[in-house]
Amino acid sequence: MSMKECDILIVGAGPAGVTAALYAARGRMNTVIVDRSGMGGGQLLNTELVENYPGIRSISGHDLARQMEEQARDFGATIEYGNVVEIWSDGEARYARIEDGDLYRAGAIILASGGSPRRLKVPGEKALAGMGVSYCALCDGAFFKDQVVAVVGGGDSAIEEAMYLTRFASKVYIVHRRDQWRAQKVLQEQALANPKMVPVWNSVPEEIGGENAVEWVRIRNVLDGTVTTLPVGGVFIYVGFEPNNELFRDPVKRDEGGFILTDQRMETSIPGVFAVGDLRSQYVRQITTAVGDATTAAVAATRFVEAWEHSHRAAPATR
Repeated sequence: MSMKECDILIVGAGPAGVTAALYAARGRMNTVIVDRSGMGGGQLLNTELVENYPGIRSISGHDLARQMEEQARDFGATIEYGNVVEIWSDGEARYARIEDGDLYRAGAIILASGGSPRRLKVPGEKALAGMGVSYCALCDGAFFKDQVVAVVGGGDSAIEEAMYLTRFASKVYIVHRRDQWRAQKVLQEQALANPKMVPVWNSVPEEIGGENAVEWVRIRNVLDGTVTTLPVGGVFIYVGFEPNNELFRDPVKRDEGGFILTDQRMETSIPGVFAVGDLRSQYVRQITTAVGDATTAAVAATRFVEAWEHSHRAAPATR
């Protein structure tokens, strides 16, 4: 086991993480990002096209992620790869333990670890994961050329991914529990104008079936209880995600959904530990809100570290 030290440690290399690193490193902090994926980018890598980032009319999620990462490196941030499994504070410093046993000791920690796709928890979902059940159209869409597929959800991600799937699939059912989607109006308009998209309103999946791959999904109408079986080759699930919030050794304040509560500086209930992006309790989760969170957290974390260093320099020597 080895101990590594830095001023600011950032957990996660998605848009929030690399933005925090950019600001912290630019503020002359010794800044390290640790990311578990081995490639960084976070949810951007599951986004084909970004059209709502100010100043950039259109860019692939992959290209935006790489440009953000390169910019953070340009200012001196270091990106390392490993799975952080625990963080804690002893009042003097903050610590992060990596799965292989190594430790990081930092003046401040910024959590940008995002979340994981929420499961439907219906029969067949787990058994057929990777065999037609997917949580990423960009990753798996090309495997469904000329097939009928179903998308579950009604938010931005569900509609965006459903539109992407129309490049390959012959038909895309969009199963949603309500009678209208929650996605942005412009996305709804584009989806409804696409002849390959078939909305299935007021319905929820009850079971996903097939022998060695997805062959059908059984859905129930929430208004009249009618059960229908749709023959499909794939089911793509976008019903939100759950925050990766289980890293804390000590209790930290969360909202009812498990998302971490912060103050206006993005500081959690543990001094010197900050949370940003999809992990944090907030109203909207977009790239723009993630980078805004990260800017605030990086500035606040820098000031936290500077204040800590000043107090220790000013402390009288003991005998």
